[in-house]
Amino acid sequence: MSETALETVSGDIHRLLDALTAAWNDGDAAAFAGLFTEDADYVTYFGAHMEGRRAIEDSHRALFEGPLKGSRLGAPAAAPPLRKIRLLSPDAALVVTTGGSSLPDGDSDSGRDSIMTFTVVRAGDGWRLASFQNTRIGAP
Repeated sequence: MSETALETVSGDIHRLLDALTAAWNDGDAAAFAGLFTEDADYVTYFGAHMEGRRAIEDSHRALFEGPLKGSRLGAPAAAPPLRKIRLLSPDAALVVTTGGSSLPDGDSDSGRDSIMTFTVVRAGDGWRLASFQNTRIGAP
C-alpha cells in the first residue's frame, strides 16, 4: 500500500473513532451502534459481552437514558494519550487507543481512564468497527 493510501486509510479510521466519540457525547445510541458491523463483538471494561449492532444499540440506549445520561468521552485524565493504527490488510486494521470519560457532573476522573482495542474493517459503505474491548487503566 502506498504512503498516500495509508494516510487516507488512517484518516478514515481517525474520523470513524471521532464519530464514535461524537455519537456518545450526543447520547445517540443509534448513531453509536451504526458505526459497528452488524455482527460486531463489544466487550465492556467489566467483562460484559454484547453481540451484534442491535445489542450494542439497546445497551447504549439504556445507558444514555439512564446512569450515563450526559456523560462525555474525551482524552484520558491521567493516562498518556495514545492512538495507534496498525493495518493488518488493505481492509482490516487493529487500533489501540486511550480515552477518558466524565460523568454528567463534568468532573473527569483518572479512575475512568481506559485503553481500548478495536478491530476495524472496510465495508461496502466505508470503515466499521468489528470488535471493541475496553479495559480500565490501573495499577497492577
